[in-house]
Amino acid sequence: MILTVTLNTALDITYRVGALRPHASHRVSDVTERPGGKGVNVARVLAALGHGTTVTGFAGGATGRAVRERLAEVPGVRDALLPVAGATRRTVAVVDELTGDTTQLNEPGPQITPAEWGAFLDHYEELLTGASAVALCGSLPPGVPVGAYAGLIKAARSVGVPVLLDTSGEPLRRGVAARPDLVKPNADELAELTGSHEPLRATQDARRRGARTVVASLGSQGLLARTPEGHWRATPPAPVRGNPTGAGDSAVAGLLSGLVDQLPWPARLSRAVALSAATVRSPVAGEFDGPTYEKLLGQVTVTGETSKAAT
Repeated sequence: MILTVTLNTALDITYRVGALRPHASHRVSDVTERPGGKGVNVARVLAALGHGTTVTGFAGGATGRAVRERLAEVPGVRDALLPVAGATRRTVAVVDELTGDTTQLNEPGPQITPAEWGAFLDHYEELLTGASAVALCGSLPPGVPVGAYAGLIKAARSVGVPVLLDTSGEPLRRGVAARPDLVKPNADELAELTGSHEPLRATQDARRRGARTVVASLGSQGLLARTPEGHWRATPPAPVRGNPTGAGDSAVAGLLSGLVDQLPWPARLSRAVALSAATVRSPVAGEFDGPTYEKLLGQVTVTGETSKAAT
């Protein structure tokens, strides 16, 4: 079982409009609602790949109930969310069908009390018992300590469960210091962490700060990986037009599935890039276009080299 942690779950709402114009009214051509938050999206992609997955984090209020109802409809995903008094947030994506661009609006999460956070820590340690890997994903809701991910990383490492961290800002900085097995920042998050805008140098610096492996998302240019076994660059054959929301989450799912399947790094990266691109072709986050994924899987270019010795 792969465990995904989404402390700031969401109900993802996607509107599609013919053309998005500021200061104008719009007729929405289609509306979709999905259980969301980065770790939830990761879990849905993992389940579609055939991996048993458990989702944990917080859910509260009417929005939280809607998230759980929709999550129950996803085969292969177990709901282990904890109820809280505050209301789960909503995220709204507005897709401009003329340009293919997406505008994202993210609400803040619920206020988490100290008692709710303490209950989650106990719950998390119980879930780690049956986990083959854990992904810690997304922003922190109000009330959760900024160093929360660092503590969750240490708990996973103490029982030998490999852990992937996908967050940003101060939670990322503190989390990296706790020595996660893998971090997956995008280029901006990596630059904020290290102060370097040169991705190769920045991935090296992030490893020196504590991350065992760093896989940087470079958008349409693919992924850059710096690992103890070597370094690689994986690129899709061509940019894919569509809705990029959730593409990074699908890359995380690809990396996690490659980890539990014990694939070599080039194959893991090919899977992650193909899934990410196939998600751009899907109308909503947490899903991917199957034919696009199968087509691109053999077309991803992976270049790099294996280290002569582990570092």
